[in-house]
Amino acid sequence: METKKFLTTILTALIGGLVAVFSYVLIFDNHNESARELTIQPREDTPAWFTNLPDNFDAEDFDFTLAAENTVHAVVHVKTESQRQQSSRNPLYEFFYGDQYQQQEPRPVVGFGSGVIISPDGYIVTNNHVVANSNNVSVTLNDNREFDAEIIGTDPSTDIALLKVDEEALPYVRWGNSDDLKLGEWVLAVGNPFNLTSTVTAGIVSAKGRNLGILREEFRIESFIQTDAALNKGNSGGALVDTKGLLVGINTAIISPSGGYAGNSFAVPVSIVKKVVNDLKEFGEVQRAILGVTIQDVTSELKTQEDLETLGGVYISGVREDGAAEDAGIKAGDVIISVEENKVNSTAELQEQVSRYRPGDEVEVVIRRDGKEKTYEVTLRNLQGTTKIVKPDETTSLLGARFSELSAQKKEAMNISDGVEVSSVGPGKFREAGIREGFIITKVNEKKVSTPAELKSVLEGIDGGVYIEGIYTDGRVAYYAFGM
Repeated sequence: METKKFLTTILTALIGGLVAVFSYVLIFDNHNESARELTIQPREDTPAWFTNLPDNFDAEDFDFTLAAENTVHAVVHVKTESQRQQSSRNPLYEFFYGDQYQQQEPRPVVGFGSGVIISPDGYIVTNNHVVANSNNVSVTLNDNREFDAEIIGTDPSTDIALLKVDEEALPYVRWGNSDDLKLGEWVLAVGNPFNLTSTVTAGIVSAKGRNLGILREEFRIESFIQTDAALNKGNSGGALVDTKGLLVGINTAIISPSGGYAGNSFAVPVSIVKKVVNDLKEFGEVQRAILGVTIQDVTSELKTQEDLETLGGVYISGVREDGAAEDAGIKAGDVIISVEENKVNSTAELQEQVSRYRPGDEVEVVIRRDGKEKTYEVTLRNLQGTTKIVKPDETTSLLGARFSELSAQKKEAMNISDGVEVSSVGPGKFREAGIREGFIITKVNEKKVSTPAELKSVLEGIDGGVYIEGIYTDGRVAYYAFGM
C-alpha cells in the first residue's frame, strides 16, 4: 500500500513537472519572442537610407578640400579708402529754412570686404556696398601680393561691382549654374571675415529666391540664395561655390540681431552676377530690361480679394502706359506664370528671370486670365521706355553722382510733383557737399527739375554757385550749396 502511494506521488510529480514545463514554454517563451520582435531589425533586402543624401552616397562626397583649394587662391581681400563728410546742424537756419548743414573737414574711413577673381586677366567681382563711395580700392591675394584696383562699374540695383587689377595669369573661379542648385545641396563660402583672410565655411542651400528688401534702389533685384554657411562682417563680396568649386553666388548679407552670424546668410545668384558683369565689361553700364508692370506676390488674402483661381504666379497690379507689357497685350489683373518656360511664383523669381535679358530682347510670357492661360511675346525695354542699348556717355553722370527719374508711384507717396533721385554718389562735388544716396532734388537755383536730363541741363548752365533744394525719403527737407 505504501509502495502504491509512493508511485502515485512520483507519477503526480512527473505529470506536474511536465505541465509546468509545457506552461513555461507556452507562456514565457512566447512572451520573450514577442519582446524580441519589439527590436526592429532591417531586413537584408531593405537598404538603409541617410536623410537628405543621395542613394549613391559616398563618404568622399563630404570631402570639400578640392573645392576649397580651387577657391581660396581666387578670393581676394578688398580694402577701401573714402572720405566721410562731417556736418553739424544750425538750429537758427533750421528754424527759418528747414534742415541746414554746416560742413566740416572730411575724415578718412577705411573699409574691408572680399572679392572673387573671375578671369586670369584680373577682373574681380565684389558687392557694390563694399566699394560704394570709395576713393581708393586695393586688393590683396592669398599669396599676399597687393594691387591697386580700378572700379570698372557698379550696379546698386543688384549690389554687384566689377573691379580690375593690372595683372595676368591669376587664379580664378569658374562660373557655375545657380539655377541647378537644389535645396539641401552643400555649398562653401570663402571670404575674409573680420580681416581673417582665406576663410572657408560650409553649409547647405536653405532657400532660393529670397527678397530681403535691403537694397534701396527703386528697380532693385533681390532673389538671394539663402544658406546656413557661416558669414560675418568682411565676407561681403566673397565666393559661394558648389562642391566642385564652381561659383554659384556672391555672398552679400546676413540676418542677425547681434551683427554676427546667426544661422542665415544670403548670396546674389550667379545667374544675375554673370549678366551684370558682361554688361559692365561690354557697355560700361548695366542694360536693365523691364516689363513695365507693377507686381506683387499672390497671397491668400489677394487670392480672395481678386477672386484668383490659385495661389501660383505673380499678380500684375498695374501696367505702365505704352510699356512693353501693355504693347504686348498684358493687362492689370493678369497673373504671370512663367517667363521663357521658367515658372515664377514670387516677385523675386520674376525679377530674377527678367534681369537676365537686355532691352530689345523678346521673351515669352505666359499669364493666367479668367481661368485661362495666354502666351505673349514681349519685347523688353529699358528704363527710358526704349529698346536702345544705354551707353555710359548717354547716362547722367556728373559731379560724382548719378541720377534716376522718379516713378509716378514714388512721387505720389512723397507728395511731390517734381524731382530727380540721387541713385549713387562717388567722389566729387555732391559728396563734398554732404549729399547722400536717396536724396530727391526738387530745385536747383530755384528751377524745378523733373528728369535727369533737365537736371543735367540746369547744372551745365551754371557758372558759379549751386543751391540745391530737396527731400529725403524719410520726409526730411534739406538744402545744399557748393561752387562749380
